[in-house]
Amino acid sequence: MATNDITTAFVQQYGRNIDILSQQRGSVLRNCVKVRPGVVGRTAYFDQLDATAAVQKTVRNTDTPLIKSVHKRRQVTLYDWVWADLLDKEDQLKMLIDPTSDYVMNAAYALGRAIDDTIIAAFWADAVTGQEGASTETLPYAQIVTAGTTGLGLVKLLNAKKIFDNADVDPNVQRHIAITGTQLADLLNTTEIKDADYNSVKALVNGEVNTFLGFNFHLCNRLTTGSTATIRLCPAWATDGVALAIAKDLTHRIEERSDKNYATQVFSSMGIGATRLEEAKVVQIGAYIG
Repeated sequence: MATNDITTAFVQQYGRNIDILSQQRGSVLRNCVKVRPGVVGRTAYFDQLDATAAVQKTVRNTDTPLIKSVHKRRQVTLYDWVWADLLDKEDQLKMLIDPTSDYVMNAAYALGRAIDDTIIAAFWADAVTGQEGASTETLPYAQIVTAGTTGLGLVKLLNAKKIFDNADVDPNVQRHIAITGTQLADLLNTTEIKDADYNSVKALVNGEVNTFLGFNFHLCNRLTTGSTATIRLCPAWATDGVALAIAKDLTHRIEERSDKNYATQVFSSMGIGATRLEEAKVVQIGAYIG
């Protein structure tokens, strides 16, 4: 006896939304450094003026002293970043939704993370200096708070603050620290020596505040490790201590590709570079992660 195969009429229920999985959604650090947009060319220069000293006038009618100003500059090299994916017409019909905007958002997140990677690399890399970029400047050992065998604690934060203060880094310029979730847990576990410190860090962990000891804290799990994988390098810096040069800001294009059967291509790109502007305004804090 013939049977009606009703299962052929069954339909599958698909979601009408796309959930973007867990990821760092864009750049955490972009707004925490000095940004120069509209850069033209492969390289850009940041001109600087070094400190001078005044001369005391001890007698009347003396010649005017000439204080020679010392000019310096930092070079940054810009690189292009791209992201692209294709959506076949058939794909969109089968999905019952148009995922184009979600693709654009996912691309923006990815390129934003690339901005952070570029800035993080600039914290520790040799900075290119000189009129023609012929010299380099290494982050001095005096700017490093060593890891030892401990995580991020109050003593290390105080040492970082002391380095900035002793170098006359302008306290009116915002100071920042980037940490991972591990260092945030370290702070909560190691600052119970003082109730006030403990309460401040607890508020930091709970998201109630984002400052402690004059630093703005930023959670970024893209921080690199040191010479061994057991040491996390946490940067502390003043806003004007690191520069992000932008030749082309984040842009998106959505268009059909005739060479791909008129599939829709989502294309995103940017051109950026970063450099450390002044060693005194960057401190490396080593945190042992076991």
